[in-house]
Amino acid sequence: MTRHCLPWTDLPATRAPSGVAKRSLEGKGASLVRVSIPAGTEAPRHSHDHEQFVQVIEGSGTLETEQGRVAFAAGSLFHFPAGTWHAASFDTATVLVETNFSG
Repeated sequence: MTRHCLPWTDLPATRAPSGVAKRSLEGKGASLVRVSIPAGTEAPRHSHDHEQFVQVIEGSGTLETEQGRVAFAAGSLFHFPAGTWHAASFDTATVLVETNFSG
């Protein structure tokens, strides 16, 4: 049976060697991913085959896209159409929530 209301902490966590931790909630055609990123982390230029929205919950850093570099902080929102490259550096410990659309 699917639970309709649950805390992020009930979802299994994965942790990369860089210290980046993720918790994912998978749906049909979309997923929500809570990402905790240590200060000083660099996300090199990359793209996805899917559309993605990102909400910055806490933290700060710099986002780079084909439009240039821009500082971000809590409350910032990003939108990346499928295939759009982006990179980021994280000045402080940061928490993001990604919405990823498949197909």
